[in-house]
Amino acid sequence: MIVHNQAEQAALYWQGRVVRLIRARENAVFEIETPDGRAALRLHRQGYQHPAAIRSELWWCAALADAGVAVPRPMTAQDGAVLVTLPDGRLASAIRWQDGEALGKTGVPLNASLTVLLEQHRALGRLLAQMHDATDRLTLPADFTRHRWDGPGLVGETPLWGRFWQHPAATTAQSLRLHQVRDWLAGRLAMEGDDLGLIHADVLRENVLVNHRSLWLIDFDDSGFGYRGYDLGTAMLGNLAEPAYADLRDALIDGYAALRPMARETVEMFTLMRACASVGWTMPRLASDDPIHRSHLARCLGFADRIIP
Repeated sequence: MIVHNQAEQAALYWQGRVVRLIRARENAVFEIETPDGRAALRLHRQGYQHPAAIRSELWWCAALADAGVAVPRPMTAQDGAVLVTLPDGRLASAIRWQDGEALGKTGVPLNASLTVLLEQHRALGRLLAQMHDATDRLTLPADFTRHRWDGPGLVGETPLWGRFWQHPAATTAQSLRLHQVRDWLAGRLAMEGDDLGLIHADVLRENVLVNHRSLWLIDFDDSGFGYRGYDLGTAMLGNLAEPAYADLRDALIDGYAALRPMARETVEMFTLMRACASVGWTMPRLASDDPIHRSHLARCLGFADRIIP
């Protein structure tokens, strides 16, 4: 009820009214109606992103939309701001509504035909390459700030999502293996080169909208400076249990490589990187007895055994 009341307060900044709650995870997202059309209103989780970082995210999304990349455009409030502060201090922003259905749901097998899935993954790879290309042509504002999905942010002493190799639910053997995986990933990153820049960093199925044959990227809340391969690796993590995993991976890479080079080994390394980061993500967010802790550990270590020589 409190969150819904906040949404009603926030919608007024865009002269809008709340239609429905879309999701209430780390951010609360509502559909609203405004004089300029439908919008997705986001109540930002408190303490995660500094206002300057959120404004930077919204600037980037607007610049991508201007460049013709399929991402929703932020909407300005009545006073011209893209980010507003509610009386209780919570931050809110709004983006133009984009019709479509999520590419899939985490943990649920994909149900489209293989032909359609391959087409969608090629299109997603191309969309990610278009986003990275458009970003490379931008001149960022002097005050632009986002966190970093680089070496220190992924496998350093204080990764953005936590020290995954010290997960309390890991057995002694699993902890030892996680330390080995971390060392292997750090060594691979040292050889990865310099293809770093702004990335989405959370290309989950739920964050890819399908509208007929068009794909759109949404939810840039975790975006930051990082390795471009991390976007592809994140997209593939949800496909590890798919029977057609290898075909989907190759289709994603083919779509991306039509515009930018990308190696299969790089994507698989970053798929493992994201699996490790997800292990760290669970630690402060889930109850200690949540079964997701162990399933994420098993997924991470199982994939490590598949790709580490």
